[in-house]
Amino acid sequence: MEKRAKGKGDRMAGPPKRILIVKPSSMGDIVHSLPFLNAIKSCHPKSEIHWVVAKGLEGLLEGHPMIDELIVIDKDKWKKLGKASETVREIRKLLREVKHKRYDLAIDLQGLFRSGIITMATGAPVRVGFSEAREGGWLFYTGKVKGGKDIHAVDRYLKIAESLGCITDNVIFPFPLIKEDMGKVGEIKAALKDYVVIVPGARWDTKIWPAERFGKIASMLPLKSLVIGSKTDEGIAEKVVHASDGNAVSLAGKTNIRELMEIMRGAKLVISNDSGPMHVAAGFNVPVIAIFGPTSPALTGPYGKGHVVLRSDAECSPCFKKSCGNLKCMQGISVAIVYEKIRSRLNIE
Repeated sequence: MEKRAKGKGDRMAGPPKRILIVKPSSMGDIVHSLPFLNAIKSCHPKSEIHWVVAKGLEGLLEGHPMIDELIVIDKDKWKKLGKASETVREIRKLLREVKHKRYDLAIDLQGLFRSGIITMATGAPVRVGFSEAREGGWLFYTGKVKGGKDIHAVDRYLKIAESLGCITDNVIFPFPLIKEDMGKVGEIKAALKDYVVIVPGARWDTKIWPAERFGKIASMLPLKSLVIGSKTDEGIAEKVVHASDGNAVSLAGKTNIRELMEIMRGAKLVISNDSGPMHVAAGFNVPVIAIFGPTSPALTGPYGKGHVVLRSDAECSPCFKKSCGNLKCMQGISVAIVYEKIRSRLNIE
């Protein structure tokens, strides 16, 4: 029996002509949403699909063959009190825009008050989201789906697709097609041919494995390592380079998202903390060695086959804490343990 979103207004007269997906952030979460996009597009191949995405992350979706239009919002600016009047004008404009589009189906994958408001503003006859949406986001839906807390993010999003009658077996990560190497990225890839990518940063300090250990790993590899990250990761990236005995090059803060994606796509292996770029690598089916401490790989680990997740035996993990005075969950993962997994994966003698 097909699973359907429950609610009084959860039925459409026919196939939706226009669909809105509300999933502004973050990098990893957007990547996790791509199998959902694949399922929806396969279910409604003639439907026009629009996507609400946060400024700075639109590069993940630009040029995507399954997306007809991106609606980019500057949500970070919305948090600044000094920009309050400008923010109000922008939000009003956004809400008018989504209403004017006349969507038949609006899907909130973000599950917050702000995303719920955007979803409701569409006026779509069917508006679906998670029953456990935070900040009262669930109040704005005509149909609610129980996602659950003990399930990987990819499978959680697919529950909404299933509720809409879509088949979710064998769905894929449909990444935008990158047609050619770009500028300095193409030059680097051509010069190196084979390389490893290291991702030493993360949004939480508690998710960061010591930079010196990443550097030690790089010094032991027969391939050159490219260290990637945002501008805020430049310091930790330089520590990796310093400890690599000249076998690592930092590109932290020097690439945009499209360039980062291209670097990931060509890597032989990615060694990473629990981070957004880790999910990009998994989306390209590049093997990942993922180092986890306070978070759960069952919920946010690299999705798919061929990846390795390393954890210590710390009894307090996962705790999901963004700050901690005792990072034994990360400190307990040795260079030797990580290198052994890499050595096996790359067939290093």
